[in-house]
Amino acid sequence: MYVNIAILKETQPRERRVALVPSVAPKLVKLGAKLHMQSGAGDAISLADSAFSDVVFTDDRHALVSDADVVLGVQPPALEVIDAMKAGAILICFIYADKEPALVKRLLDKKITCFAMERIPRITRAQAMDALSSQSALAGYYAVQLGATHLARVLPKITSAAGAIGPAKVLVMGLGVAGLEAVATAHRLGAVVEGYDVRPATAEQVASLGCTFVETGVDARGKGGYARELTAAEKIKIDAVLTKHIQQSDLIITTAAIPGRPSPKLISKAQVAGMKAGAVIIDLSAEGGGNCEDTQPGETIRIGRVTIVAPLNVPSLLGEDASELYAKNIEALLALMMKDNIVTLNWDDEVLAKTVLTHGGKMHSDESEHKAYPSNAADKAAAKAPIKAA
Repeated sequence: MYVNIAILKETQPRERRVALVPSVAPKLVKLGAKLHMQSGAGDAISLADSAFSDVVFTDDRHALVSDADVVLGVQPPALEVIDAMKAGAILICFIYADKEPALVKRLLDKKITCFAMERIPRITRAQAMDALSSQSALAGYYAVQLGATHLARVLPKITSAAGAIGPAKVLVMGLGVAGLEAVATAHRLGAVVEGYDVRPATAEQVASLGCTFVETGVDARGKGGYARELTAAEKIKIDAVLTKHIQQSDLIITTAAIPGRPSPKLISKAQVAGMKAGAVIIDLSAEGGGNCEDTQPGETIRIGRVTIVAPLNVPSLLGEDASELYAKNIEALLALMMKDNIVTLNWDDEVLAKTVLTHGGKMHSDESEHKAYPSNAADKAAAKAPIKAA
C-alpha cells in the first residue's frame, strides 16, 4: 500500500520555489508515499530532475494529478489542475482564500480537502509546519541585504587611515518573524538598530538581540499573534513618537502584515518627505499594498531623495533555501496524516482542524478557529477513516 503524492511545477509569475527537494523525498517515501513530480519543477533554482531519487517525473500535468491522493504546491494552482484532480483528494499549498474565490468554489465543487499553509496555527507543536514563519525569516534576512545594496553608505563603522565612517542607523518596523530576523541581521552587520512594534511584548525580544526598542506607550496586541487595528487617537500618539526615529534613520525595513488583509500604513507621505537624503525604505508588506503611503508594490521608486523598494514574493528570491524549508514544513504536516501507508485525517488534531480550508464540499471558516472541524460526531467518525489505501 502507498499514497500517491504529486508535486506541481509552479507557474505563477515571480515564483521560483518548489514543494519538494531531494533531501525530503526519502522521508516522504518512508511515510508511505509514492512520489510523482512534474518535469522541470526545480528548474528555477537550478534543481535538476536527476537530483531526486525515488521520484517519477512526467510532463503531463493532467496525468500527474488525476490519480494523486495528495497534490503539493507552493502557490494556488490553476483551475484546470483542480478540475483534473479526483474527488476527495487532498491539496496542500498556500491559498489565501479571500483572493481566490473561483478556486475555492472549484475546491468545494470537487470536494477536495484543502490544507492552506497560511492557516497553520501558531502553537508550539506546529512550529515545524509553520511555513509563514520559515518563509518570513528568509524575507527578513534578505531585506537587510537589499537595503544595503540601495544605500550609498556602509552599515558598520569602519576605521581607516583616512578616518572613520558609519555606522548606519536602521529602524525595523513590525517585529514578527521577518522583523526580528531583520533586526538580528542588521545588528550582525554592524548597524545601530532600533525596532518598533505596536505590541510592547516584543521589546524583550529586541533587547535580547542587543538592540533598542522604540517605546510609544500604545499596546495593540490582537488575536493570533497579530496586531489589532489602531484607533485614530493611538495613531496620532504613535506618529508623534515615530516621526523622529523615521527621519533619523538611514535604512527602514517595514514588515507589518496581516494575512489576507491590507497592510497597515506605518509611514506617511509627510514622514517620507522629512527623511534624510539618501535614506532607503524596504517595504516587505507590498503584497498587501505596503506599509508606506508612497509604496508602489513591485516597484523601486524615488520620492525626493528617498528610495522606496517594495519587492513581491521575497522568499522566492531565495528560492533554494526557501524551497528547502517549505518542503520540510510540508513533510511535518504530512507526518500527521500518513499512518501505516495510508492517509487518515483526525479532526480532533488541532493542527489539522485549524489548517483545513475545505473538506467534503464544506468551507471551514477562520471564525470557527476554536471549534474542531467537522463539527458533528458522524462527520468526525467518517473523517477518521482512511482516504486511500492503494
